[in-house]
Amino acid sequence: MKSNINGLALAVTVGLALMSAMSDAASAKADNSWRFQRISAFPTYLNLPATLSGRHETSAEIIAATDDQRFVLYTDSPSEGVGIVDLGDPRQPKPAGFFVLDGEPTSLDVTLDSALIAVNTSESYARPGGYLAHWRISSQQEVSRCDLGGQPDSVAISPDKSFVAVAIENERDEDLNDGKLPQFPAGGLVLIPLKSGVPVCDEKRWVSLTGLAKIAPADPEPEFVAINAQNQIVVTLQENNHLVIVDGRSGQVVNHFSAGEVNLDHVDIKQEKALHFDGSLHQVRREPDAVKWLDDHRFVTANEGDYKGGSRGFTIFDTTGKVLYESGMDLEHRAALAGHYPEKRSENKGIEPEGLAVGTFGGQQYIFVLSERGSVVGVYRDTGAAPEFVQLLPSGISPESAVALAGRGLFVTANETDLGEEGGARAHVMVYEWRQGVAAYPQIQSVMHRGQPVGWGALSGLAADEQHPGRLYAVNDSFYKKQPAIFRIDARRRPALIEEMIPVTRDGKTAKGLDLEGITPDGNGGFWLASEGNRQKAVPHALYHVNAQGEILAQVDFPARLLETETRFGAEGLTKIGDVLWVAIQRPWKDDPKNTTKLLAYHLKENRWQAVRYPLEAVENGWVGLSEIAAYGDSLYLIERDNQIGEQAVIKQITRVRLKDLNPADLGTELPLVRKEVVRDLLPDLKLSGGYVVDKVEGLTFDITGQAFVVTDNDGVDDSSGETLFFSLGNFSTAQ
Repeated sequence: MKSNINGLALAVTVGLALMSAMSDAASAKADNSWRFQRISAFPTYLNLPATLSGRHETSAEIIAATDDQRFVLYTDSPSEGVGIVDLGDPRQPKPAGFFVLDGEPTSLDVTLDSALIAVNTSESYARPGGYLAHWRISSQQEVSRCDLGGQPDSVAISPDKSFVAVAIENERDEDLNDGKLPQFPAGGLVLIPLKSGVPVCDEKRWVSLTGLAKIAPADPEPEFVAINAQNQIVVTLQENNHLVIVDGRSGQVVNHFSAGEVNLDHVDIKQEKALHFDGSLHQVRREPDAVKWLDDHRFVTANEGDYKGGSRGFTIFDTTGKVLYESGMDLEHRAALAGHYPEKRSENKGIEPEGLAVGTFGGQQYIFVLSERGSVVGVYRDTGAAPEFVQLLPSGISPESAVALAGRGLFVTANETDLGEEGGARAHVMVYEWRQGVAAYPQIQSVMHRGQPVGWGALSGLAADEQHPGRLYAVNDSFYKKQPAIFRIDARRRPALIEEMIPVTRDGKTAKGLDLEGITPDGNGGFWLASEGNRQKAVPHALYHVNAQGEILAQVDFPARLLETETRFGAEGLTKIGDVLWVAIQRPWKDDPKNTTKLLAYHLKENRWQAVRYPLEAVENGWVGLSEIAAYGDSLYLIERDNQIGEQAVIKQITRVRLKDLNPADLGTELPLVRKEVVRDLLPDLKLSGGYVVDKVEGLTFDITGQAFVVTDNDGVDDSSGETLFFSLGNFSTAQ
């Protein structure tokens, strides 16, 4: 694939001219009015060569930019190649080519017209192998190869372009002897001189790193390398929990020291379908992955962990080994406040900070810390002492690396996970612009309570307070089945603020057997809740009446006549009109004609069930169903959506049914088919975030002023980017 090849060759030769025309944002004064905002997302399958299907798994792992910052290149391990993205218009990235390799790319760096790519060709863990490929970017042709004598990981070109350093990891087999170290052959560091960007293979040097770490000194496993302006190389030995500084000119080790341990408080340490930040971890090894220099004397590490550690944060060291700053739980707590905490990783390494980038914008240096499991980027301002938190950036699933294109006022992430085979999001390269204005994300977040974040996620239903403008309530679904809850939200704040979590209880204990999908006020300070049933999992199809404290007062099961034709796709929304509860059933049950589903009416005073049928859109891919129902004015409003994501999404809309046209019939009789009107296409709203279109638009409500609000479900950050979109549609009655 050689799309945009002429533009790429031209950019290499006229890079200086392009640099002179770059955004003047980079020279603007850095202050609190400047933030990074996502402006585009490039799905990497668009870069696949013609020999591979567009459904082939792709990935964006390690990313680097050309000197003129017009193009970014990323490694794609599943496709065994390197993709190129044209950022000539950063709001509309374009595919620009793909290098097909003879092996798995693990890392790359770029200088002049050269891409230097580490390629793993190992026969086995015991017989590692790999080479450094030199590709000419403009012609997209391989020029030469250097055998590396082992399995490579990270690659870095020195700032003066005089040499390239390659970490030879020779990674351990986690299935051998329970993954215990040592495992041979040992890894090391390879240094190769460069002449005009071309590696001189015959002059490569091997730098031994054995005998340094206290943990498995005979088996160093180098993970990441970075080089400062003095040509000093810092190497992370992740499993060995060690850091080594090597002189790039002589190849001599000039210093080395343990990465150390930390004690952590207010940690969620149990995978239990609930969020409880009340645990502690003691003497946790940092086990850093990525490392970046802040200046010639300081560097920062992302402490992902691998072997027996992972401290969930990042650390700033100086070259003597002194810890200048330890983030502790700061980033993980901020991720939790934004709904990005991955509960399924609680017993492992939490959000797993893995990647790093450093860049100077407007004269101010920023540190970007990438959370692999939380799928979020923490942005910190480097103050020379304790860094100052600036913002969180939403990313694709599992950001692996990033690059700061400060000359153009851009920041770019590479997000490795591709869930296309499961119908989920694809791997992406995402682009952010540094510009004046408030942060656009998060759009909703929670508060700290007694030193702990109020954890939340998987918001699946929305309702408005009957007396207070902008006060809303949401519920979470069965992802947090050990913590069903009602969340009180102040939607007048920017971002909207989850002020309180109200546990849903039965007899004073956490209520079990719930999959909350809908909520509506009962008119007396309490609520009615709708639970989507699944009788195979002992979850009943039911409505629950709770008081203001979340205590269940009554349970109303769906009637037997209705359950005769049930499927697991049950109640997805709930609203109250007078003495009638209206329930939206997500998808057709066995007795529903094709492309229809039911709106149930439960008469509170009569304890009687009725229903109408609702017409669903027909689509070629996936399914269409209802996600919410809300009464306002003279209509019932519904969210109707497909289950598609990204560019495949076609139906995300708000419809309405006039109350005068609602004439429910008794169950077991012929149910009338209502007439719907489409009043809002939500696809443009969902695209405003600059990312891909999420599939689960799940909440809709109207406050007492007529303001309409929408929220999406982030699936508890499980096989999801973790993003929750929360936005207002304005005064809906006026808009219509």
